[in-house]
Amino acid sequence: MHLAYPAVLAALLFCTGLYGVLARRNAILVLMSVELMLNAVNLNLVAFDVWLRDTLHAGQALTLFVIAVAAAEIGIGLAIVLMVHRARGTADVDRLRDSVESDATDRAAEEAVAGSAEADARAEKAEATA
Repeated sequence: MHLAYPAVLAALLFCTGLYGVLARRNAILVLMSVELMLNAVNLNLVAFDVWLRDTLHAGQALTLFVIAVAAAEIGIGLAIVLMVHRARGTADVDRLRDSVESDATDRAAEEAVAGSAEADARAEKAEATA
């Protein structure tokens, strides 16, 4: 078997996945693109394992670990995306990135101002009654 065929296919798969990560805005499609990149790496690991005729089959063993990590990553990633979608109503990566810091900072500042105003009002009432 020629090593060039699976290597070129893996390079095409990896480039397609990289384009998907950089160009997509939907978080689920970004996760799918990461999976495509991991599968390209798996293809290279198995192809080089067969080409080198490794007696320990280290490439195939490492491929099984990469598959297990990818499955865990997709499970956790989809759970996070679903929670964010429920909380914010969108899975658009650009909108989530822009609104995270501003919303949290604005809310914390508003709560701090409201809390200090209420504390000042209570202190003035306590001084007036004393």
